[in-house]
Amino acid sequence: MLIGYARVSTLDQNPQFQIEELRRAGCEKIFVEKRSGAKENRPQLQEALDYMREGDTLVVWKLSRLARSLTQVMTTVKRLEERGINLRALTQKIDTTTPEGRLFFHINAAFDQFQREIIVENTRAGLKSAREHGRIGGRPKIMTEDRLKQIRAMIKDTAAYPFVSDVIRAAKIGRRTFYRYFSAEEVRRMRNAFLNQKEISLTSL
Repeated sequence: MLIGYARVSTLDQNPQFQIEELRRAGCEKIFVEKRSGAKENRPQLQEALDYMREGDTLVVWKLSRLARSLTQVMTTVKRLEERGINLRALTQKIDTTTPEGRLFFHINAAFDQFQREIIVENTRAGLKSAREHGRIGGRPKIMTEDRLKQIRAMIKDTAAYPFVSDVIRAAKIGRRTFYRYFSAEEVRRMRNAFLNQKEISLTSL
């Protein structure tokens, strides 16, 4: 007996295409899951496995519908093999009812995992290269060097910005961000230095 299993990652995705493909393949009963493949707890998959008997075949549109990682796929297939249940993946033309199909399954699963590892490796290499060239991945920094100079000038201008909160408000940044770049001691030192400089200028007149 052919038993179909269709899965979409979120509730708003439509599994209809998978269902139609599974029916076309001859599945007599289809279980539909709306849940991420990364989650190990998949009630509909478990229900399908409980329903199946020795000699039955679990049919999926592609291996990624069965699981998201090689470890998860291999664990599921091992459970199927232990119960004498076969696996078919329509897109990859995998059919474990034959020795060739079992071999192709292991090769294909390993290749999928290899591809994922290459993507991760390339991403890491790209980020490392960006850092070495002074570019950091992710969101751009709020505090550029020009912006820091501007805020330093505002800190020193005690006439226009008598309180630190005035500087923070005018700079349109959070208090936590401000003190991440300017310690309380540094702010005090800059403001005192500016005030002393003004006093020296006035006494010299």
